Amino acid sequence: MAYDTFRNITIQQLESLVHLVAERNFSRAAQKMVLTQPSLSKHIKNLEDAAGTRLVNREGTGISLTPEGKLLFEFARKVLYLREDVKERMVKLQDRSSGSIRISASTLPATYILPYILSRFQKSYPQIQTFVQSANSEDVIDMVLNQQSEIGFIGKNPHSKKLHSEPLWQDRLMLAVPAGHHWTGADEVSVKDLIEAPFVMREKGSATREILGEYLLEHAGIDLNQLNIVAEMGSSEAVKEAVIAGLGISVLSLHAVKREIEQGIIIEIPIQGWRIVRQVYLIYRHQLGIMKHHQLFLDYVRESRGSALDNRLNEPSDGRLHEPIL
Repeated sequence: MAYDTFRNITIQQLESLVHLVAERNFSRAAQKMVLTQPSLSKHIKNLEDAAGTRLVNREGTGISLTPEGKLLFEFARKVLYLREDVKERMVKLQDRSSGSIRISASTLPATYILPYILSRFQKSYPQIQTFVQSANSEDVIDMVLNQQSEIGFIGKNPHSKKLHSEPLWQDRLMLAVPAGHHWTGADEVSVKDLIEAPFVMREKGSATREILGEYLLEHAGIDLNQLNIVAEMGSSEAVKEAVIAGLGISVLSLHAVKREIEQGIIIEIPIQGWRIVRQVYLIYRHQLGIMKHHQLFLDYVRESRGSALDNRLNEPSDGRLHEPIL
């Protein structure tokens, strides 16, 4: 058998064989394919020529397949099934209500913002799946650049020409101390007080750490290393728990400690003359190739800009929390 002629087999020839077997008759099969009977017969003849053997027995009562015909028929059915499967998958990819999105986010948006966004987004678009991985801001940037994630959320502007970057939400950093701390009730503390107190710091690569360092250097001429750092932690949650445990004080996002402030577990103490406000940025590669489900998600998060995500984030618990933080 001349197997090298198999490359001449076409989808239409395979489709002709499948319809012929289904209808058991050349005339009916031709009608099913919207072809003339001679055209269908020609397709079967060309298929047999390519296979190098007879495939179909023409009989007075209909048709039957030779052993080679049965083998090729099973192959033809698989090919046509795969064609339909690929078509369905492509339709789903282009469907406005289906798809999956790989997201990476730094601690702040991953823990305190995205859960509310994703909860509401999922109710509107239940067929779009989101997978979120948390890391520090530098790692999130790397994940997006290396295509491990499609969309990222971080607490600083990445300044990369390969990335689209836009600010979405505002965040304020505040000095957090545990309930019962000797600063409780103070109107404010000085930078000197801040330097002398035991301080719990975020790890290197954290946007919170980077922004605090820049603010210290610009407004007080102080390097981060001049703080009395007693521990470094890998997340805002870990820092918060360390503050609650009395290990030290820290500067944290208002998002991270709003609940604890409302419960009286953590106290916000103003630093004299300080107000540290930053943006949370949306990032993705310029070469992402945005599909409809990506666009739906991007539109949704952009619509949340400047609005409250949840009443819990905006209801004041005391005189220091009256400002909206989103």
